[in-house]
Amino acid sequence: MLLAPLLAAAVAAGPVCKIDDKRTDELSGLVTTADGYVVVNDGADKASHRKIFYLGKDCSVERTVSFPSRPRDTEDMQLGRDGTLWVGDIGDNGESRDTIALWKLAPGASEPSLHRLSYPDGPHNAEALLITADGTPIVVTKTAGAAGAYVPDGALRAKGTTPLKRAGDVSVPITTTSNPYSFPGRLVITGAASSADGTRVVLRTYADAFEYDVPGGDVLKAITTGTPRQIPLPDEPQGEAVAYTVDGTALLTVSEGSKPELMRYPLPAAGAASPPSADPSPGAPVPAEQSAGTPAPAGASVPAAAPVAESAEEDKPALAPILLVLLAGTGLILGAAAFVWRRRARG
Repeated sequence: MLLAPLLAAAVAAGPVCKIDDKRTDELSGLVTTADGYVVVNDGADKASHRKIFYLGKDCSVERTVSFPSRPRDTEDMQLGRDGTLWVGDIGDNGESRDTIALWKLAPGASEPSLHRLSYPDGPHNAEALLITADGTPIVVTKTAGAAGAYVPDGALRAKGTTPLKRAGDVSVPITTTSNPYSFPGRLVITGAASSADGTRVVLRTYADAFEYDVPGGDVLKAITTGTPRQIPLPDEPQGEAVAYTVDGTALLTVSEGSKPELMRYPLPAAGAASPPSADPSPGAPVPAEQSAGTPAPAGASVPAAAPVAESAEEDKPALAPILLVLLAGTGLILGAAAFVWRRRARG
């Protein structure tokens, strides 16, 4: 049981470059290209921020693409197999939107086109978007414990609103990875990405990334029934964006904030990292770790808090390796003392 967090922690991270542009301080979406990276802000009020930013390999802004109308809350991005860039305008912190939207930027197009969608069961906040090999979008909500996976109920409409249908539930394993939002930050899904060959997808929280194999190209089945590999993303300031490198050997992430750093996390081989030992059940209570001053994640739908004592129980497994070391050290000291005593007794 102790090997899972130890193996996962062995995956080291490192910075790639710093995005030093005042217009990119609320980054939430990220994709990689052969030439560099593409990023988007979330919910920006400033017109200068409401753009799609194309970055070079050194993270400098090389060009931008504007939206033809004002987006509401762009949260995630995906690159389709045909080169189409999808932007998920799916954020809804207040859960008050009648519709959400997807923006599609076709290769060579000067501006993206808009497709509106509506949930069948009322508004949801979402920050994760996946695109299947055939171009079907999957929206994963930011609901703690058991997020919803929604897909269009039919082809996307160029005009009007396309209805969505709930296609499954998504729950990520419980971990003990440190993050600014403590326990709730480990449960809410804040971003998603697909590998270039479509054989793997990843969902991330404020604390970890979870990589799923996609046998037969069935992304929906993978994220609703598959067992993921954990990649800790500890203590990122406000980590929401995630993407695969072009060669699929590592994950890239970036946080919101001034001059954010693009981070690289090498991926373990399939089967090398065990999943955490416990899974949250749908509707499971969330320990109130934020009672000590930790803010709840923005827009997260979090169930009623349980007593603080449960939070302490959740964090106990992280202490086990330390206790083992202390016990081993104590044994060595006692053994040495007994040896010295016997030597003196013989003398």
